[in-house]
Amino acid sequence: MRLRTIGAGGRFLALLITMGLYFGFSTRLIAGEYGFIWDRFGLTLDDGWRTEAAGPFYYSQQVETETTWAIPPFYSCTKKPDVAAHEDDFLYPVLTYIRYEEERRWQFGQLISTSGGQEQNGAKKKRLTLFPLYFSQRSLADTNLNYTAYFPFYGHLKDRLFKDEMYFVMFPIFGETRKRDVITDNYVYPFVHLRHGDGLDGWQLWPFVGREHKDITMHTNGFGDVELVAGHDKSFVLWPLHLQQDTGIGTDNPEKFRAAIPFYAYSRSPQRDDTSVLWPIFTWIDDREKKYREWQGPWPFVIFTRGEGKTTDRIFPLFSRSRNAIKESDSYLWPLYAYHRTHVDPLDQQRTRVMFYLYSRMTEKNTQTGAQKGRLDMWPFFTWHRDLAGNRRLQVLALLEPLVPDNPGIERNWSPLWSLWRTETNAKTGAASQSMLWNLYRREGGPNHKKVSLLFGLFQYQSEGNQRRTKLFYVTVSRTPAAAQ
Repeated sequence: MRLRTIGAGGRFLALLITMGLYFGFSTRLIAGEYGFIWDRFGLTLDDGWRTEAAGPFYYSQQVETETTWAIPPFYSCTKKPDVAAHEDDFLYPVLTYIRYEEERRWQFGQLISTSGGQEQNGAKKKRLTLFPLYFSQRSLADTNLNYTAYFPFYGHLKDRLFKDEMYFVMFPIFGETRKRDVITDNYVYPFVHLRHGDGLDGWQLWPFVGREHKDITMHTNGFGDVELVAGHDKSFVLWPLHLQQDTGIGTDNPEKFRAAIPFYAYSRSPQRDDTSVLWPIFTWIDDREKKYREWQGPWPFVIFTRGEGKTTDRIFPLFSRSRNAIKESDSYLWPLYAYHRTHVDPLDQQRTRVMFYLYSRMTEKNTQTGAQKGRLDMWPFFTWHRDLAGNRRLQVLALLEPLVPDNPGIERNWSPLWSLWRTETNAKTGAASQSMLWNLYRREGGPNHKKVSLLFGLFQYQSEGNQRRTKLFYVTVSRTPAAAQ
């Protein structure tokens, strides 16, 4: 009775997986290929083997010391013994487990996670996060690393949420944060805060009034060199209507900024002048450091830039052309067409896109060696790759790969489901392979061999050297030297 509740589709899938696993674990007893029921073959682009069974619902693979096996999209396991790495994916990216040497991490939906590892001083620690309600960390060797937080009631955090340390009670009633030497006490966040640090003091009653002052101080960096830390004065009245900032005090490029938003805003420094009227709609920039002048209005739709350091012509979304010593970008009827290039020897990278991910072409070239790689995507139809060694790979269909390119989790757990056609070519060995409908048709070839399998292996043809062999219904019907043909 229970089997009937699964339905015909479920029973067929279960049958395929069962048959695939049976054939997969019986490779020593069974010779031949069985299409998408079971097939085992050498990899074209790497030195290793791959077994595929039950169509797209099971595969195992070994490349040198790295092994992977998966039941897409439900589970995959990858092991790299030489670097003590292990990764498990459960319905990726819902639940993942990653281990690298002493570091371990479980995460569920990026909201619930546990992790453990070792600090630089050798102290081991464990973390548990139920975001955003509960945070904890424990270390037996160094109790200074311990913390617990029950948000929003009470908590103490270290090296979390982009802060070195955090403490709160009935947040937002009270919260204290530390970033390096700067400590900020918040009362009814974000309305009232007091701030102090090395030569620093400030306060605010937001959005009515606030001020902050920092003296010029000295700091010893990680290399033991003494560095100057610039001072500043900042204040506001009825934020953001009136803003005043003096930064970079004590350096060779002090900057003065004044604003009465939205009427005007301007900044002045030895390296750059910036003036806005009806901020941010109309702006004029004179950048003497980067050697260009720019006119914006109305921003961000109309921008013209002239100078040695940069040239831009933009009337958005009709067209945009921008150049500097490193980057180029063009667009016409954005997002219909966009082009970007970055050239910093030895890297020369170019990318062309049509309607974001509908069409995307990327190339990278090493200008010193001449080696180049590329990627071509047309969502959701195909994705094509060429690596620096000249190896090529084509996949049809590609439902997620163009949107999240070069994502190993997608390639392990989801790509097999819709890879209706795959072709790979090894530039070094000359080997090539094609697979349609999960090995319902498969062809492998090289300089001295060829192998074809069709319809669950009901038809098989193989040639190697001067030998030819043909099978029908898994029975050899001819085996003839090439010279006799």
